[in-house]
Amino acid sequence: MRPGNLKAIGTMLVGVGFFSILDAGLKHLAAIYPALEVMYLRAAASLPFLALSIACTGSWASLRVRRPALYLVRALLGLLQLGTFIYAVRVLSLSYTYAIYMSAPLMVAALARPMLAEHVPARRWAAIVFGLFGVVLALMPTGTFVALGGIAAAVSASCYAFNIMAVRLIGRTDTNYAVVFWHLLIVASVAGLLAIPTWQTIAMHDWPWIAVCGLTGALGQYLFTAAFRMAPASTIAPFEYTAIVWGVSLDWLVFGTLPYARVIIGGVIVILGGLYVLWDERRAAYERVTSPS
Repeated sequence: MRPGNLKAIGTMLVGVGFFSILDAGLKHLAAIYPALEVMYLRAAASLPFLALSIACTGSWASLRVRRPALYLVRALLGLLQLGTFIYAVRVLSLSYTYAIYMSAPLMVAALARPMLAEHVPARRWAAIVFGLFGVVLALMPTGTFVALGGIAAAVSASCYAFNIMAVRLIGRTDTNYAVVFWHLLIVASVAGLLAIPTWQTIAMHDWPWIAVCGLTGALGQYLFTAAFRMAPASTIAPFEYTAIVWGVSLDWLVFGTLPYARVIIGGVIVILGGLYVLWDERRAAYERVTSPS
């Protein structure tokens, strides 16, 4: 494996860890404060850490935006993604939410044909359907369909899939700092304004949680963006599935809960479907490169 790919994989693994810790913080805050306020705190708390990094590296010039319309589209997707995710982790466990959320790579594959005009073979569609069956199974941990929380997680995963496409397009011309900084600033501004009517005073003992969310959110977002720029998505995306291990561990250690058996089985089915899609994409790319012209 090339050294650049190893670096990208390591970057993704660390980013997944930071995002999982962030999600645990969001779950704690979402149980106390209104969703819009938590959305604002998540984005606003990360901005000082990111600005400090930009200042220390003298990278202010790298914040130049070349495709502003895509930033606005991504921000709208980000607001819906974050809002539905916060609701999901408020009413569900982290591992339960992740089992559904891990369907995002399957959605990216499904969107490749209508949005990017890419050919999707029948075997890949079979893997997509197989993985989505795992989502349905995970949504039924007690034999009844969990309507709001499960649907919120699925909507959030869908927004994430569209967001990945936007990042790929923006990343062709703009820097990691620009992609992350402007996204956080727009999300914080919009969520902050919408949160004013229902704003709840923040208790002193919750400020450490907010600081942890800010730091891990800034680091996770930067590392994710960097990883997708350093190596092909098919190389690093499978390592995003390590989030399910973090989810189960944090549920047990922080919140004292463990997932239902159906959630675990459904999550495994989702992951297997996603891994096959990613493997098939990589195999097809290799065949295109090695086949005689």
